[in-house]
Amino acid sequence: MPHILVIGGGPAGLRAAEVASAAGAKVSLFDQKRSVGRKFLIAGKGGLNLTHSEELEDFVKRYRGPEQPPGFWERALADFDNKAIRAWAARLDVGTFVQKSGRVYPKALKAAPLLRRWVAQLRAQGVEFRMNHRLISLGKGEARFQDLTKPTEAAHEVVIPADAIILALGGGSWPESGSDGQWVRMLEQAGVKVAPLSPANCGWEVRWPHEQLSLLEGQPLKNVIASVGGSDAPGEIMVTRYGLEGGPLYQLGPVLRAMDEPVLNLDFKPTFTVEQLVKKMESVKRNFLKESQYRWKLSEPMRVILEHFHGPFECAEDLAKAAKACCVTLTKARPLAEAISSAGGVRWSAIDQALMIKELPGVFVAGEMIDWEAPTGGYLLQACFASGTLAAKAALKFP
Repeated sequence: MPHILVIGGGPAGLRAAEVASAAGAKVSLFDQKRSVGRKFLIAGKGGLNLTHSEELEDFVKRYRGPEQPPGFWERALADFDNKAIRAWAARLDVGTFVQKSGRVYPKALKAAPLLRRWVAQLRAQGVEFRMNHRLISLGKGEARFQDLTKPTEAAHEVVIPADAIILALGGGSWPESGSDGQWVRMLEQAGVKVAPLSPANCGWEVRWPHEQLSLLEGQPLKNVIASVGGSDAPGEIMVTRYGLEGGPLYQLGPVLRAMDEPVLNLDFKPTFTVEQLVKKMESVKRNFLKESQYRWKLSEPMRVILEHFHGPFECAEDLAKAAKACCVTLTKARPLAEAISSAGGVRWSAIDQALMIKELPGVFVAGEMIDWEAPTGGYLLQACFASGTLAAKAALKFP
């Protein structure tokens, strides 16, 4: 019976432990926090978005990353897809439903009940949980940890031998959950190529007019289409004190990060043409912005943004063109610690098709540690489950 060491108690690590222990392996799961699933619980505060219901053909298009091997996500998701994750939840006596948007949620809209049942199942399968242990280094067939329950000055270290090791240490977002990216330096010292971690699914900063901030902060920009570099993303964007936040920005994040001077184009009236908007102004000869709030139902924050970036307006046509393509200059992405997820990680060229690190035979990676990214909507968790499944099956076959 092989001994498989899983390091990291997020969704990818828990899923890897589940698959390996179900196959009969002895599994020890280590995490530096006092309990597992902390980021899972944070993600579930607003309703746990487990996956998305769209077909596999479209699902795989959501994943991006340099050097990403062709066909990887087709293979990984075929092994554990969105239907499988719903069946998995049902086995834990957690019902799910599909929202109109296609997103899949537990019926209770909470993460805690699902996590409790999941951990109970893992314990029943014999998984050993070792909390408060921080990974220090990896050796051939072993991992070295610092026991955080001991005084720091004691430098108490524990060496755990294993037949295979699965790393599921997360990216660099929400570090308070344990996903702090401290593993990057350790792997780089071992000769593993790692792309720098950067914020994904995050807000972007904008220099708002200070005197108008009270009219902007906390206001939604509803039913807009954001676009950049030929990519469009419809939805709702929230105006914040620092800038903008919301799904459309998350989808466009990879394109925005690649720009030296990112500029976001917003169509405030996507169901109307410029000509139609001009016609709605009828005989108006002045005060076009004020009139647009009544004639176009343009919201107050939209008015302020248009005035700041494009005003003043001398005619209805100029205002209509700006409302259809309002250029908002972004200064930078919000810090990595605030992001929902991170881009970057172990480069695809550093791992094989089974997710084993080439420089460290017998060490596999799963989840957000790998250099991929996806928008919110269930794609992040689905990838963690799928890659955890794949890594566990490969670890069971090693060597």
